[in-house]
Amino acid sequence: MTDQQQPASAGIDATVPHSARIYDYWLGGKDNFAADRAVAEALVAAIPTIRAMAAENRSFVHRVARYLVGQAGVRQFLDIGTGIPTRPNLHEVAQQIAPETRVVYVDNDPIVLVHARALMVSTDEGRSEYIHADLREPEKILQDPALTGTLDLDQPVALTLIAILMLLKDADDPFGKVRVLMDALPSGSYVAITHPTGDFDPEAMATAVASANHGGMTLVPRSRDEVARFFDGWELIEPGIAPVMAWQPDNGAPSDPHAAYYWAGVARKP
Repeated sequence: MTDQQQPASAGIDATVPHSARIYDYWLGGKDNFAADRAVAEALVAAIPTIRAMAAENRSFVHRVARYLVGQAGVRQFLDIGTGIPTRPNLHEVAQQIAPETRVVYVDNDPIVLVHARALMVSTDEGRSEYIHADLREPEKILQDPALTGTLDLDQPVALTLIAILMLLKDADDPFGKVRVLMDALPSGSYVAITHPTGDFDPEAMATAVASANHGGMTLVPRSRDEVARFFDGWELIEPGIAPVMAWQPDNGAPSDPHAAYYWAGVARKP
């Protein structure tokens, strides 16, 4: 399907870049348009290893899913900023350990909506649903029938916000939006976050931000202290807020944990 054909059939504006499609391009997918590729390549020019950083975010999702299901006993997930399906998806990793796990995915890109059927292929015991919604309206997410009919908010839920909060400017009140979601979850719930930062290479990140803004995309890196604010009042899981590559790595400590310019953390609601 060409760039010209797909927007007409799916109601997608191909002239506006979207983070889900940019990540799809970096990960080798085909669900992206010229505007997405232009911003993606501009960011590659600013940070040549950014494709590997995108892959590190996916690896973090898999590690978090295994930890939360296998060790923490979580059986419900709310994943906001899902992106275009890339196997294994969160529910596939979780349901391999506990087939009864339920996952609700949320994204605001119409292309993800097109692929929603792939996200809803679940085990017989579990369930996977998709909501087309925006993080800027957390109350609508919480009230959506797909969420209330899938997740039991009286039981622990893992809220995952992977490389999504960077798309909200401070004026959008990202801390307040996330807090609405976290406050709706019961004791024993978890939140997992990754967030790009300028802490590791300020010059490269500044160039990336300028490139993104020039291409019409919001990109807001945040410091470790700013990322820590999202977890206020919740109990951080070891190793706390760490470079994404260093959060409970599968194969021992990475030689350079700062090679991916993201902070990551997981916390439990007391």
